[in-house]
Parts: sequence; C-alpha cells; structure tokens
Amino acid sequence: MIAAIKPAGSNTRGLLAYLYGPGRHDEHTDPHIVAGFAMLGMPDPGRAPDATLTQLAHHLDAPVRLRNSEFGKKITDHVWHCPVRAAPEDRYLSDAEWAEIAQRIVEAAGIAPPRDDLGCRWIAVRHADDHIHILATTVREDGRRPGLHDSGIRVGDACRQIEKDYGLRRLKKGDRTAGHRPNQAEMHKAERLGWEQTSRAWLQDRIRAAIPHASSAEELLAYLEADGIAVKPRRGPSGDLLGYAVGRPGDRNKDGEQIFHPGGKIAPDLTLPKLKAHLETTAPEEHPTARRNRPITPWHQATDALDTFHAGMADDTHAQAQITALGELIEATAQKAPANLQAELRAASRAFARAQRSQIRAENQAAHTLRTAARDIAYTATGPDGSALAALLTALVWATIVAARWHEVKNHAHQTQAARQSLHHLKTAADHALAPVVDSLTARQLSNQAHRTLAHDIRTAIPDHADRILADPTWPALATVLADAETGGHKPHQLLKEAAAQRELTTARQPARVLITRIQHTSRNPAPNPRAEAARRRTTMAPMPSSPRARNPQPTTAPTTRADQRHRQR
Repeated sequence: MIAAIKPAGSNTRGLLAYLYGPGRHDEHTDPHIVAGFAMLGMPDPGRAPDATLTQLAHHLDAPVRLRNSEFGKKITDHVWHCPVRAAPEDRYLSDAEWAEIAQRIVEAAGIAPPRDDLGCRWIAVRHADDHIHILATTVREDGRRPGLHDSGIRVGDACRQIEKDYGLRRLKKGDRTAGHRPNQAEMHKAERLGWEQTSRAWLQDRIRAAIPHASSAEELLAYLEADGIAVKPRRGPSGDLLGYAVGRPGDRNKDGEQIFHPGGKIAPDLTLPKLKAHLETTAPEEHPTARRNRPITPWHQATDALDTFHAGMADDTHAQAQITALGELIEATAQKAPANLQAELRAASRAFARAQRSQIRAENQAAHTLRTAARDIAYTATGPDGSALAALLTALVWATIVAARWHEVKNHAHQTQAARQSLHHLKTAADHALAPVVDSLTARQLSNQAHRTLAHDIRTAIPDHADRILADPTWPALATVLADAETGGHKPHQLLKEAAAQRELTTARQPARVLITRIQHTSRNPAPNPRAEAARRRTTMAPMPSSPRARNPQPTTAPTTRADQRHRQR
C-alpha cells in the first residue's frame, strides 16, 4: 500500500472538483466519502443531489478562515492531499475497510491524532476500487497548525502495519534514500510532448552519465552545459559554488520560461555537498590522458581495481564508497561498450543508481582507485577487445553480487533489490560478451592427453568444484585458456587456485565460464622467467668482461616445460 503525500496546496474547492469529477481520462467512478472527521455533519455531494462541492469546501475551510481573520498573515498552504493506493494484486477492500485505513493514516500523519477532538478537518473520497484520496485542511479547531514534520515516515510505517493487518502485499520499509516519484503533472507533460521519461528522470540519467567524466563539481556542471543541458549555478559573493539547478531543453512553463530542478529534487545523492564529497577527493589526481601511455589498458585496469572490491567491504563507510564508485564504473562501461551491449548495461546502470545510496556515510577516499578506473574508461577513445570486455563484465557481475550481499546483511531492502535488478542486466551483457570468446577458444581443440593433464590440475587445485567445472559445456574453452597460460610461462595449478580464491564458485551457474575470464585476465602477460631475470641482474651489476671466455659466454639452455612436451607430442 502506497500513501503519497502531495505538496501543500491552497485550493480546497479545486481539489474537490478533481476528486468528484470524471478524471483526466474518465477513470473516476462513483465518487463518495468513506470517512471524515468526527464533526463532518453535512451530506456527501456524491450521494446527496442537493449537496455541493462549494458547501463542502466551505465547511472544511472554516478553521482556516477563522484563523486568517484573527491574524494578519494569512495561511495559503493549508490543503493536505494524500492518495492511498492498494497493490494491483491486493483483494477488494470495502468502504468500511478503507474508512479504517484512512483513520489510521490521518492519526499517524498528525492530521487527527488519537483522542484529540480538536484535530484538523478531513475527508477520504473513494472514486475507484483500488484507492482513496484523503483531503485535509491543516488548521486545527483550536487555530494551531498540526505537527506534520516527518509525517511521510510515520505514514509509511502505518502503511506497513496496515498491509500486515489486512493481508495485503507487503512492501519494504522506506529509508529516506529513494528518489522523488514523478507526479501526475510531470507524467502527463512527458506523454503530451512525446518524451519517454519525465524531466527529472531524464536529468538524473544525464547527471549520472557525466559523473565519471568529472573530478569536481565545477567540471560536472561544465560537462552538463556542454551537453546542451540548461545549468543554473548558485554562487556566493566570492564566486564559490553554493548550489545548482538544471533544466531539460524544451521543458518550459506556461510563460515560456525554462524550468529548473535543484539537484536534491532530482535524487537525494545529487545535492551539491554530496557530489563534492565523492568527486573532490584529497588524493592527487592524475589526468586520464597522462595514464593512456601506460601498457595496461583502462579495461584491464578496471578489472584489476575490482579485484580488491571484496576486501574493501569490511568497513561500512568504505563499503558505501566502493558501491558508489561501482555505480560510476558500470555507467562508464555502458558508455564505451559495443552498441549491442549498451542497452543492457544502461539498464544495469539505471537500476544500480538506487543501490548506490544508503544512510551510511561514505568514506569516499577509500574508493579512489575504482573511481580512477571509471574515469579512465570514460576518457578512453578506443573500445576493448573481446576478452578484456568479457573479463571486466564478469568482474562487475561479481562485484554487484558482493554489493547486494552487503546491503542484505545491513537490511537495506530497497538497495538489495536494486542491486539484484542490476545484476540481471549485467549477467545478460556478460553472457553476450563472452559467447564469441568461448566459441573461438573451443574451436582450438587440444589433444586428449592435454585435456587429461589439465583435468588433473583442476582436481588437485579446486577439488570441491572439479566435477562441476569438468561437466560445464565451456570446459574445452577453459582448457585452451590454461594451455595458453602455460605456454606463457604460468602454472595452471597456481592460476586455478588464485582464481578460485578471488571469486567463490559455489553460486556460479557455470564455474568454468567464470574461470575463463579470470585466468585470461591474470595470465595476459607472460610469467617472469627467474633464470632470465637473474641473468639480467648479473649482466647489469657485473664489470665489463676482460677475458676471451667472458666475452664469449656459453649459451644457456632454456628449461623444458609441460607446454614444450605437449608441443613435441603433437
């Protein structure tokens, strides 16, 4: 059951006209009062032909007029409106049941406290099977204003108890981190203009897309402005940025003026102080263009950064920072991924936005490495190769699983659900990215002897999961990856143990598939040769040769590996 308290209004008669009218799409049927304050004492305009909406509005506004006549400053924001809606799958509720529900909600809100005969005047109107509208005028019979601070939280708690008492669908308790739901006016405007999203939802997506590109709030606003978004900064006398609002192109009021939305009204974590907190870290920031010349690609760098994600979840403030940065990395990956994966990754990013915020304060400095990886991907001009992208997406899947588990342990119900929704999209994208990689690896068939040797490595390195790995349809591809790694000087047994330690395999649908990307990433560079390294050090540190023997050293025989033996067998 959802009770959505609307912003305070000033026109009691106008709201009654809507409640008793046909609705915007002729959806209202049989409007009538199901409950009201104790001294209502007048006929219902929905039932009595002679009763009028003007009379009812005049009756509800009586305490407001009395107070306005006695005090110089008139009250205009006196209309409290709260629609209360049951879930589509809930049973039919009678008028008597809706009356009891309305009474409990106005008591919880502070409109009409229990055993208080001097509360506000209110009515509950029903014009559909699945919901009612509660209308109240917020001046009490004694002329005082009701205490409505945090009324939304109290009403939400009351709804959770009502669901339990009436056997209705049980919703999760709110935690004051949810975004603002679009109101009817916003939804109708979007529909009228042919927009797929309301302005605030559209702006939220654009701001989150810009965050990986910015290292400060000023950079973020400049990026948004360059993207064609109307930006209105609020500055102090010194020029310091104190706040901001943004507007969607084409979103204008009746006078043709641009409509602006403050960041905090778009999403709770998009206020200027919160953006500054995680954008403007104290660690020295190296510009992404300076990192491009490094041998490691941004895609591999991001996968490396995710290797320590699980370790960063031990401290709550660090965990919250890591999860926030994970959302930025998902968004950056969505922007730079191949076109065939972008829809799933953007859906994952949009869903994960809810998982990024909780009531736990983030120690943003702890996620500097992950944020740096996100920025590097956002600034890169080239896309990833297939194996690098598959490795990163697989790492993002695992990190999102870890984030969902952390939220679940902390009883963050909404964030847990959001992380799981994001996980669904990430898994789909990872499967699509890995499919051509697996096909290419499987096509390179190894000898039966090589399969038997590598299967033995599996059984000795990961005995608890060996049967599942060897039965996995992608096992032939994993065998090829292990053979390639051994050719590069790595030990398959050691690689398997390290991969299993970084990502538990019990919950993996296809454990061999998980190990493919993990081992490809770990073994992408040849393993160091101890003999060659020792020879290099001797050459660097030794004096110049003086004897003919020193000038003509004998060649060193390279060690024989299992890969060499297999090559000769073939």
